[in-house]
Amino acid sequence: MSREEIASGNELVALAAVDVGCRFFGGYPITPSSEVAHDMSWRLPKVGGKFIQMEDEIGGISVALGAAMSGVKSMTATSGPGISLKSEQIGLGFMAEIPLVIVNVMRGGPSTGLPTRVAQGDILQAANPTHGDYQSIALCPGSLEEAYTEAVRAFNLAEEFMTPVFLLLDETLGHMYGRAVLPDLADIQKNIVNRKTFEGNPKDYKPYERKEDEPAVLNPFFTGYRYHITGLHHGPLGFPTEDAKLSQNLIDRLFNKILHKQDRIESYEEYKCEDADRILIAYGSTSRSAKEAVDRMRENGVKIGLFRPITLWPSPVKKLQEIGKKFDKILVAELNKGQYLREIERVMKKDVKFLGKANGRPLSPSEIINAIKEL
Repeated sequence: MSREEIASGNELVALAAVDVGCRFFGGYPITPSSEVAHDMSWRLPKVGGKFIQMEDEIGGISVALGAAMSGVKSMTATSGPGISLKSEQIGLGFMAEIPLVIVNVMRGGPSTGLPTRVAQGDILQAANPTHGDYQSIALCPGSLEEAYTEAVRAFNLAEEFMTPVFLLLDETLGHMYGRAVLPDLADIQKNIVNRKTFEGNPKDYKPYERKEDEPAVLNPFFTGYRYHITGLHHGPLGFPTEDAKLSQNLIDRLFNKILHKQDRIESYEEYKCEDADRILIAYGSTSRSAKEAVDRMRENGVKIGLFRPITLWPSPVKKLQEIGKKFDKILVAELNKGQYLREIERVMKKDVKFLGKANGRPLSPSEIINAIKEL
């Protein structure tokens, strides 16, 4: 049976985290994500978990990574400036293959930007949040219900692929308050993914000696299995190496473990696309205005559909290619200067029309409709 909650998007992320087994949160308050931390501060003690507010964003992700190394499902939450501060430790998470959910409730930028206004300005940052070569996973819910269900999925993906996973809300969705119909808790809990562990002789344990598309198997610290954690290129036991073959294989595996199983990660919605002769692409809170625009245009006889990527990274390449071949009239709407537009045009290998804002205000259905009329 489903259940109902009256809450904000940020609060539903916290509820989902606890329901899926998160037992540690480390972070630092920042608008517009602070409610995630606030909710975790009282939810976690009730289930035997731990919450800690650190002195800054760097400390927040550091303790969350440490908790994850001990085998505890962990989360941190912030906004764009906080991701910038966390960048080095995010890189450690990718390199050492530490599962962690990183919530980014987006606001305007660069720098301090527009702290209390909506934006989708961190899309490219989520694809490349730190230096080096790696493959990022970023999920972008479009409703209160998805703030919950995509948070659950973020934890499951982090545990399955042993990697940091980004959950991208924005100020509108994070602070939107309303009724959400959520899956039954029993259904959530019977589908929880937990990281694999090695159960053989500790002498045979080599956590990073894996097949070319498999994640590391990191047993929790303090359980009798010894290995090394480092941000350096490393060999089977995690100890630093400059061996050319080992180094290349490591980075290739960080890519392959995600790209070879992309069908398990991809998620998207097609809304009234069956008979459409033109297509609108939008995500996050902007997709809410986009759906209303589609409905209004349909009432006036315009056959338009909406494609909404939920997994932004890795992008749904095959589906975007299919859309590019099928439709000549394509409009992309987002609250930035065209960050996901770049990926869409790269994949489709053609220019498409764009409607964007970077002034902290949402796109209205009427603005989208006017842009559709110009196609």
